[in-house]
Amino acid sequence: MKSMLRSAPNMKRVASAILSLAFPLLALPAGSRAAETVHADVVVYTATAGGATASIAAARQGANVILLEPGRHVGGMLSGGLGQSDVRGQRDLIGGLTTEVYRRMAAHYGKVRPHEAFNFEPHVAENTLRTMLHEAGVTVVHDQRLESITKHDGRIVSLTTTSGNTYVAKVFIDAGYEGDLMAAAGVEYTVGREGREKYGESLAGRTELLPGEHQFLFPVSARKDGKLLPLVTAQEDLVATGEGDGKFQAYCFRLCLTNQPENQLPIEQPEGYNPDDYEMLRRYFEVGGDRVRHPLHMPRVPNGKCDLNSTGPVSTNLLGAAWEYPDADHARRQEIWQQHLRWAQGLLWFLQNDPSVPEAHRNAARRWGLCKDEFVDTGGWPHQLYIREGRRMIGEYLVTQHDLQTRRTKPDAVCMCGYNIDLREVQWVAVRTFRYPRAEDELYTEGYVSQPVDPWQVPYRALTPKASQCKNLLVPVCASMSTIAFGSFRMEPGYMMAGHAAGLAAALAADANVAVQEVNVDQLQRLLREQGQVLETSDPAESEQ
Repeated sequence: MKSMLRSAPNMKRVASAILSLAFPLLALPAGSRAAETVHADVVVYTATAGGATASIAAARQGANVILLEPGRHVGGMLSGGLGQSDVRGQRDLIGGLTTEVYRRMAAHYGKVRPHEAFNFEPHVAENTLRTMLHEAGVTVVHDQRLESITKHDGRIVSLTTTSGNTYVAKVFIDAGYEGDLMAAAGVEYTVGREGREKYGESLAGRTELLPGEHQFLFPVSARKDGKLLPLVTAQEDLVATGEGDGKFQAYCFRLCLTNQPENQLPIEQPEGYNPDDYEMLRRYFEVGGDRVRHPLHMPRVPNGKCDLNSTGPVSTNLLGAAWEYPDADHARRQEIWQQHLRWAQGLLWFLQNDPSVPEAHRNAARRWGLCKDEFVDTGGWPHQLYIREGRRMIGEYLVTQHDLQTRRTKPDAVCMCGYNIDLREVQWVAVRTFRYPRAEDELYTEGYVSQPVDPWQVPYRALTPKASQCKNLLVPVCASMSTIAFGSFRMEPGYMMAGHAAGLAAALAADANVAVQEVNVDQLQRLLREQGQVLETSDPAESEQ
């Protein structure tokens, strides 16, 4: 599975076949109203947090904006369980609409400073974004999954959804984690990690099997009855260290749990539960006992809740299960989505009840339950899968590791990032060793990368397709970056800041009737600065491109 550039012709995709994903439990029957054709200045596809800030920015600039959402919620991961914001290394770089979102959430908790709401409850994030969208006059339409587009002379003319509605606009923004509108428009993109030679990136490609906090600390057999455990890659199937293979970091669900009994829903045994699915974790406990770090990382959010994140070699991350997801059709994506949900549900049940789990770990897990007041329409389970990386555009400028380390300034900067290059585990690997008592294949994790970076500037060109491919589309989430660069950008604050810039640029392009590549960058930057966006620091980097 080699990393490759994807475009509509060479992947045999037809624009009308590109589908996005609505959470299966939220799929609603088509409305009884007749299909409509609706016109706007700007249409934003997918109500992630980046889609929300893009919509608000465009509307505040005077554009008529429609925000289309395949499901029933607003905020993506910001309201989907990721309540502990990823701000390490970039707290001082967050500005503009993103700061306003945090400031409003802080006010909800009776606080004043935005950083006092970097930990928050999911429903507070969604309510905050909905309020801001309403105040800006954005029309939000739910249950609008992409069915097809029409395109003429290098421009998207209209977008039709599975509801039958058609949306016509001057400028479109793809703010989805998947990049479905971008792909439907025939814009070039890539999926998965590149090799080191592709862009001369020292961190790229398949990684060494090294010790670390996400590695197995004790020898665990990778086989059962002579066969590899599910989702485990044989060592002989690995590409060489540093080579690209098109694989990418694991997905998971970020769960919001509570330790307050009055607000708890019990963790119930999921339908079809099979304890054998967690055999590698059982074996890990068998070998390491109480020395095994608890696989649930639970940073606190307000009101007795936590944002449950993955930690260790076996956790809520389901390694290797999502590699088909970016290019999969809707039905296959639903299967992958449900597979991850079942894994998370079964993992919690296993940790609370399985006798192989050390008693101290079981007791710690039992203190937590689902929240009655979160994700109320999906039974307490999140409405958003944590899609850490989907498609990535190959746009006017492609940001690489060099742009995070030695070419950190850009003349067309529209925001700044500074989170470490953060890539979670990619795959479980069976490695032949003699450390394990029976000299069998032993389990390792592969793919984890964590590398601090100094503040770097995101160029406007990384949000625009090549002009030859589409002239009226902006892509602030599946931006034009290598896997390594995307590892620093891919946090919700980054998406929101890029969304702010994209929304403002879309309004300018629509008003001037020009291609997004022809937007006056000086004007765009002036407006962004006036609106509080951070475009530079007092520590300029070495060279600009």
